[in-house]
Amino acid sequence: MRPTPPARPSTRGVRRRIGTAAAATAALLFAGFGTAVQADAAPSAPAKVTYTATPCATPKHQGELACNSYRVTGGLTAYQKQQAARTGITPKAADASTPSGYSPTNLRSAYGLTSAAASNGSGETIAIVDAYNDPNAESDLATYRSYYGLSACTTANGCFKKVSQTGSTTSLPSSDAGWSEEISLDLDMASAICPNCNILLVEATSATMANLGKAVNEAVTLGAKFVSNSYGGSESSSDTSYDTSYFNHTGVAITVSAGDEGYGAEYPAASRYVTAVGGTKLSTSSTTRGWTETVWKTSSTEGTGSGCSAYDAKPSWQTDTSCTKRMISDVSAVADPATGVSVYDSYGVTAGWYTFGGTSVSAPIIAGVYALAGTPAGGTYPAQYPYDYAGTSSLNDVTSGSNGSCSVSYYCTAATGYDGPTGWGTPEGIAAFAN
Repeated sequence: MRPTPPARPSTRGVRRRIGTAAAATAALLFAGFGTAVQADAAPSAPAKVTYTATPCATPKHQGELACNSYRVTGGLTAYQKQQAARTGITPKAADASTPSGYSPTNLRSAYGLTSAAASNGSGETIAIVDAYNDPNAESDLATYRSYYGLSACTTANGCFKKVSQTGSTTSLPSSDAGWSEEISLDLDMASAICPNCNILLVEATSATMANLGKAVNEAVTLGAKFVSNSYGGSESSSDTSYDTSYFNHTGVAITVSAGDEGYGAEYPAASRYVTAVGGTKLSTSSTTRGWTETVWKTSSTEGTGSGCSAYDAKPSWQTDTSCTKRMISDVSAVADPATGVSVYDSYGVTAGWYTFGGTSVSAPIIAGVYALAGTPAGGTYPAQYPYDYAGTSSLNDVTSGSNGSCSVSYYCTAATGYDGPTGWGTPEGIAAFAN
């Protein structure tokens, strides 16, 4: 059982281990609607929504990790408010019959990826590591990709592959509805950002670090150069050994969600070998970019994670001075459920469209950006790449918001340049994620 790190606020203790305006308007095409959405004259406020933690955010068994995702259950999301402004018709709240979150087109617009997504990624494989089996993973992915006009990604055409942590395509883990929601989210986000990429889904037998770690190793063994992980737990003294056993893979971009409970360090986001991905609130604006971001925080116990690790050594490319060990995060992307993303899921829920948030959204988005940037150089740790572009136009610096209270301001509060909740910022194209 992992100890809870000090000064980490949480009301869900069981979650952890239990053991220009015109230019902007033109950019905001919503796939499937065929017309441009009018950009707001000012940044759109986050929609007042209700949401619930995905079932896998509360582990069912001793020693399991939590997934980092929320599913919207009511209210109007930012996407739906934009629809209403465009059509004059207020959408139904949490209506599973139609998408209510940001689309692939929106996400690529927000992060300057439209051109790269159209031409890059062919031959690259993004691995998604999750626990348990989603029996509807391939069919749900097909629905998402078809709706948004993405090319088919199937077992038959060689684009999609699902295996267990041992690489078996037939002997798979037991099915789990909660983790299936997480799997659908991860697969859809990888597709949204890198539609030309192949996708490898590696399902761990359970949500323990040992099994999820073996799944990471299997993903690398099978040739994936980009591995997304949307789970985490409290830190422990065992983490340095987990680093060696599961995450020390040069030439492979491994992304990990920073956590959803506000300020506080999680593992494996704390691993020195991974790219720790924080979360933002993403809203439209009248700026040239067409979007604006702040730190995601809903309450004292709901928001992006960040913090100074208690155990993991600081990688050489991290140069912040107050934290002598590994600092979380490195970069970030959208995670606020109120400005969440559209996902299609059918296993264990009413089959349909849902909006998800959490740093489980941001981790596969960043894995997709790395894939668009091309195969990492052998012998390098891709987590370093964004640091080489720190303070440049290749990253959108997030300078407002906080995710809690902390003794050192940048640990939990956005600032010009580096800060814990959002790292060096969010992607503006692919340059900061290339060799």
